[in-house]
Amino acid sequence: MKVLVKKEALCIGCGLCEEICSKAYFKENNVDKSCIQVAKGEANEINVCNQCGACIDICQVVALSRGSNGVVRVNKKECVGCFMCVGFCPTLSMRQHDDYIEPFKCIACGLCAKECPTGAIAVEDIDFETKERL
Repeated sequence: MKVLVKKEALCIGCGLCEEICSKAYFKENNVDKSCIQVAKGEANEINVCNQCGACIDICQVVALSRGSNGVVRVNKKECVGCFMCVGFCPTLSMRQHDDYIEPFKCIACGLCAKECPTGAIAVEDIDFETKERL
């Protein structure tokens, strides 16, 4: 299963990951439309989906599912825009923006990790047993 692993101690709060993500996902530079969020401050906190799947059980219309690679995906055709997954996400990693009727989330594409100047974000393949221990 692919997940983004964060090393917050290495994060310098440059915002490049947010910029890369919003450009890749929505074709615009808008940090509010980034699947990854960095709370910049004395200790930069990186918030990104860990692919736990808690949102899958909340979705009443089965618009969320886990792909063969372990990544949780939103089926926009099935989603009714109730945003219950956003409210129930234990890591607050499901996102919403007023421009869209469906939520969005990290799909562990790794573009942010490739561009991170300090290595604060990386993509790792882990098995489900390892995931349970994280």
